[in-house]
Amino acid sequence: MPPMPDSLFWERRDTTGSEHALIDARAGLYARGTALAVDPIPYTCRYELRTEPGWSTAHLDVTAEGAGWTRSVRLELAANRWRATTAEQGNLDAVLSAAGHAGAGLPGIEDPDLLYGAFDVDLSGSPLTNTLPIRRLGLLKAEPGVAHRISAAWVLLPSLEIVQADQIYTSLGDNRIRYASETFSADLTVDDEGFVVDYPGLAHRAQLK
Repeated sequence: MPPMPDSLFWERRDTTGSEHALIDARAGLYARGTALAVDPIPYTCRYELRTEPGWSTAHLDVTAEGAGWTRSVRLELAANRWRATTAEQGNLDAVLSAAGHAGAGLPGIEDPDLLYGAFDVDLSGSPLTNTLPIRRLGLLKAEPGVAHRISAAWVLLPSLEIVQADQIYTSLGDNRIRYASETFSADLTVDDEGFVVDYPGLAHRAQLK
């Protein structure tokens, strides 16, 4: 496995947690990362993400694990059709129930055709995946104030359930991007490559020395 040229590290603001991504953005994006969080239960998430040169997603491999359970999903986009392959061991529902939380959905998605028209993945709690539509849509150079509505494959953590999500991205100029869903909105600050520096309420990028 070759070494990666760049590294990004975010500290979570909404919970105790962090994300470390090793990235290569010279021809689209290839990334390997690890995310840690304590809510709703402590878990570790490891992922591998690859896009096409135009930044549409080619595949996402994710494994999430905690005490007494592990789940994995591989999500691939080819010829505008999504395919999801899943595996699980242990009992995540029992762990969530013991911690006073509702049970989790099954990993993956029952009908991948619900994702038709989506070209981006959105890994829950990960600032890295916000970069995908920002770069794919060319928002760093887009006219400010013009809204771009997209459909995304939203991968929930820790369950790895995949749902279709309608999202809106709007350039605000000066390396600021507004991200919105039906119930949420945040003004992201990004660097000159479109990677998130500050995501209010979710995460802030650490300055690596």
